[in-house]
Amino acid sequence: MNALKGEYDLGLTISYKDIMEQHLIKPPVEIRYAQELDFLSRADTGKRPENWKLSPKAVRTFIIGGRVIAPDGSCMDISRKFYGNDALVERCIITLAGNRGLMLVGEPGTAKTMLSELLSAAACGCSTNTVQGTAGTTEDMIKYSWNYALLISKGPCREALVPAPLLIGMESGIFARFEEITRTPAEIQDSLISVMSDQILNIPELGEEGLILARPGFNIIGTANTRDKGVNEMSGALKRRFNFETVAPVRDVKLETQIILREANDLARAGHIDCPVDKDVAELLAITYHELREGTTAEGTLIDKPAAVMSTAEAVSVYFQTLCHAWYYGNGRMELPVLTENLLGAVCKENQDDLEKLRSYFNTAVKQKSTREGGIWTDYYKTSSLLH
Repeated sequence: MNALKGEYDLGLTISYKDIMEQHLIKPPVEIRYAQELDFLSRADTGKRPENWKLSPKAVRTFIIGGRVIAPDGSCMDISRKFYGNDALVERCIITLAGNRGLMLVGEPGTAKTMLSELLSAAACGCSTNTVQGTAGTTEDMIKYSWNYALLISKGPCREALVPAPLLIGMESGIFARFEEITRTPAEIQDSLISVMSDQILNIPELGEEGLILARPGFNIIGTANTRDKGVNEMSGALKRRFNFETVAPVRDVKLETQIILREANDLARAGHIDCPVDKDVAELLAITYHELREGTTAEGTLIDKPAAVMSTAEAVSVYFQTLCHAWYYGNGRMELPVLTENLLGAVCKENQDDLEKLRSYFNTAVKQKSTREGGIWTDYYKTSSLLH
């Protein structure tokens, strides 16, 4: 850290080549998509907010994909990374460009964190400046703390200061991400109010040097699950500092199937699992999650919705577990009994009452599809005996 200039080593020294050689489990977004970001930066001729790496137009393209042609005639197809409402993505970008805090809310597993990471990586080149909110989050985890050995030997000085994400964001002119903000105590949440209002952080121990002014580009992106509403409700004063955007679950079964296949492929590649994905199994699982989440089948039959989170992220987890079983224990083919057992574990991990709802779903919706469509649905229905 350069204390006078406010420059920090954010730890992003690993290159794209390093990723290919080291096979990291989950590289940061700015590293995972380094080639796309580099091309967008070279091709970007749009207007940029101060300190942003890309223009809002290029940030949008990075997130929702599209073909980009550079001034020199070269082109690249940018992959779509967020499957959802494109207008929501645009509103998020404009909120941040207008120096307004952004709060992403919604059900668990709706890719709020992913969207937050994508926005930060594209606009700032850094998605890792993050506070993970928990019941144990303290103010020094958000703002700053001290190296007590240096504090004792040299007294209060910048050298002894240990910056936290808020201070790093303010001095570097980048976003600070605050995950699960409603999991943190109210007094910790409210410590953000003065910073967001005045763009100033005061460190009393440093005297005159302790007045930190935010550089252009600084902002806060928060995420909150609607299921946590009431745990530590945000104060009205803090809410007024944010623009709220609700990230809805995926409603289209075909799109959810694509997401399951794409994410499973990425996870398999990272885990060196050379096992082909099964589109039919992915579609079956997507339909299961969609109908359980909505409380109604495609045929219009009403079913009881489980209390468990029936998110796309959970569906990806169930599918990938089944793929892993096929790779490590099976012959490379995904087995429906294993899928059902993994589904059982996912649905009933919080509330045993959900077991009866899952049984009911198999005895109504899956049975109907088995009779009408046969094939994989017949095999799927036969696994209902495992629901015990």
